[in-house]
Amino acid sequence: MEQQFHGECLCGKVRFHYSGASLWCAHCHCTLCQRAHGAAVVTWVGVTEAAFHLDAAADLLWYDSSEQAQRGFCGNCGSSLFFRSQRWPREVHIALAAMTDAIDRQPAAHVFWDAHVDWLSFNDALPKTEGSGDG
Repeated sequence: MEQQFHGECLCGKVRFHYSGASLWCAHCHCTLCQRAHGAAVVTWVGVTEAAFHLDAAADLLWYDSSEQAQRGFCGNCGSSLFFRSQRWPREVHIALAAMTDAIDRQPAAHVFWDAHVDWLSFNDALPKTEGSGDG
């Protein structure tokens, strides 16, 4: 049986897991993630839609954050949890901080580095790739 990795929102009304290996894990610095999470950076883990499973989702809401993307959050506690986009079809991106289990990999890069804030330092050796700045 494939290993499962579990997560949930702050209040526990949205619970989920993914099975098997994730696709990637990275720190996103885009301005949309900054605003959606109220944070300088959001660390995401990407999984295939087929590997992703909602265990409890009555309070899950989706917000169209752009013409091509949606962000999933708990309608009860407001936790920002998921991202999906036409740019990365058949993937679900999960906010790593919402995971209750350690996942199968460490973050491997900083993405949308051109939008990073100057008031937080990152002294790791991970690659830093630029993007449009707004994911």
